[in-house]
Amino acid sequence: MHIGRSLLTALFVCTTAVAHAQPPQQPTPAADAAPDDDRTQYPAFMANSFFTFSVGAIGYLFGERQLKPGFQVEEIDKPRLSVRVDLFGHRFSKYLTMQATYLRPARFVVYRNINGTQETRQVSNAYGGITFALNVPFTDRVAGYFEGGGGVTSRSGVTFNGKVALDAAHYTSGMLGAGLDIKANPNIDLILGATYLPGRRSFEQPSTRMYTGGLRYHMRPVPDSKVEENRSGGYAFPANMLRLGVTTNSLTYGVNDLFSKKIPIFWGGHVLTRHGATFDYERNVFHTKKIFAFDLGASASFWRSDGNGESFRTLSAYPLFRFFFLRSEPADIYVNYSLAGPTFISESIIDDQETGARFTFQDFMGFGTLLGKSRHINVELGIKHFSNGNLFTTNASVKIPLTFSVGYAF
Repeated sequence: MHIGRSLLTALFVCTTAVAHAQPPQQPTPAADAAPDDDRTQYPAFMANSFFTFSVGAIGYLFGERQLKPGFQVEEIDKPRLSVRVDLFGHRFSKYLTMQATYLRPARFVVYRNINGTQETRQVSNAYGGITFALNVPFTDRVAGYFEGGGGVTSRSGVTFNGKVALDAAHYTSGMLGAGLDIKANPNIDLILGATYLPGRRSFEQPSTRMYTGGLRYHMRPVPDSKVEENRSGGYAFPANMLRLGVTTNSLTYGVNDLFSKKIPIFWGGHVLTRHGATFDYERNVFHTKKIFAFDLGASASFWRSDGNGESFRTLSAYPLFRFFFLRSEPADIYVNYSLAGPTFISESIIDDQETGARFTFQDFMGFGTLLGKSRHINVELGIKHFSNGNLFTTNASVKIPLTFSVGYAF
């Protein structure tokens, strides 16, 4: 999982805050804006939930002992910068939380000059799981926490001159941690933590330690006065959206490359897609007065690869962040971003490249508009990416070029 994905997630901190503080502006009202809209308050599953973005240092004892007999290296690079993201957490009480978490180094371990050939090989490592945390308040603003749970550890292997030099590893493992939770304001906490992930001798996988610091955003229930103010703002936030999209690489992959290389906030991919078709349904579950909307969506897609012309299909569920940056009489214009949407992919080898298991994640970004007096017409242009975030031993990610979509909002 690219570090840019985690950085984009952090944008949610800034945008959801507008639920509590937005400057008064005159709306361009939609003809059928719902006066009984109940989506300006967090739904039950979001209220008192949170997400966390942290960076820090990672340590593990990778060495020649991971290599099979007959292989040696001159140097092993073990970059220390790491990322931990609690993709979704929930606070059950003052003392107990649960979180789905993902951890990985920003750059992977590299074995250099294998057997004196000057060749290098990269070894990916990633960790994901669910933990429970017991919180122990020290003061009104500072608490300690102890967490424990489990998940998966995954490591790619190394093949050299047709022989396996390092075995891939994929196994269930425990996850332990401790740290401090320091309240900065009612919605944002500073998290200082240490996480331990045990190794596995049968795979020669060393244990891992991470030391991180970051920010946690809590989705506290919106005050009643702000709920009513946002509801009566008069701006269009459709409750439902149906959309049909067509994908083509006729215009090349320039947009994908722009946002994965020059402006690194998205991903490219090893498997190229020639064309495809997608059907989406999105349901809005929360919005602020004018700018921000959070949707839950589902999509079914058919694709054809660009290399061997192979067909494959995907079924996805996903979260969606939508940001309206222009409200005008003829149209409302927005950008959107979705990440880590759990996905079934019908093929695990596409164009002779191993994409991993049948489980992967969908990410997409784009911009679009709501048109017409009642804002029922939706037009959108975007790009997509499928990747398992290195949670499996192989991960030839899939690059989806420009997709043009039209839809009906209601």
